[in-house]
Amino acid sequence: MTTQWTRYVAVGDSITEGFCDPVIELSALGPDTPWRGWADRLAIILDGNARLSGTGIEFANLAVRSRRIDDVVDEQIPVAIDLGADLVSVMVGGNDLMRPAADPDALASRLESGIAALRASGATVLLANCFDPQFALFLRPFRGRAAVFNANVWSIARAHGVSVLDLWGIREFQSSSMWAADRVHLSSAGHRLLAVRAAHVLGVPYAEIAARLPLNIRTAEADSQPGEQVPLPTWLRRYAIPWAVRMMRGVTAGDGLSPKLPDPSPIRVRP
Repeated sequence: MTTQWTRYVAVGDSITEGFCDPVIELSALGPDTPWRGWADRLAIILDGNARLSGTGIEFANLAVRSRRIDDVVDEQIPVAIDLGADLVSVMVGGNDLMRPAADPDALASRLESGIAALRASGATVLLANCFDPQFALFLRPFRGRAAVFNANVWSIARAHGVSVLDLWGIREFQSSSMWAADRVHLSSAGHRLLAVRAAHVLGVPYAEIAARLPLNIRTAEADSQPGEQVPLPTWLRRYAIPWAVRMMRGVTAGDGLSPKLPDPSPIRVRP
């Protein structure tokens, strides 16, 4: 029997924020929520499953683009605990591993302290590892770091009794159709697949069917065409160079931004 959670809180960076999974009608998930994303889609699936038993869930999404492990452990996880979450998804590490002097073992140790705090609060934890970066030529040099980090994630999961959302093992993510034009964020199709796989890990039956239900909310799929391949000069000008400039200046795309759904709220999307 599937566990019935009452309050799901998502923490992490831009992938969990839902970047590149745009929403046209913003009111369904709350005001000022231009991105949906896999965690929001998972919340909808979990709420639909809970309603089969006459209950529902509340959902908060604390993820913000460009956030790193320290941000999640020091800021987002304590808030999730204070909010009384009984289910927390944790997906973070990609921004850390791309830093020049990244130490995947030290990063995993830092992450473990946050996972331990969540488990001490009694929350169920869904812990994601890293995507296999061989899908993108410019990310392949980080593959060794990602593999070491992921090995640590499995050890953390065993030590603390948490479930792993195995991003590395989802081979569909090697397809360009799963990625947006910037080649580092999921397309709407990728977010949809990830939500279903997360629901499977959590034991939700018939997750694929739930994910296909009409949700009375339109997404701007045309703005996030799966597998859109922009020419290399355009990609460099539009995505790579601005990212490199921000890195050199010590700023991020998420500076000054707040979570899109900071307060746990009932899911208002209904089939």
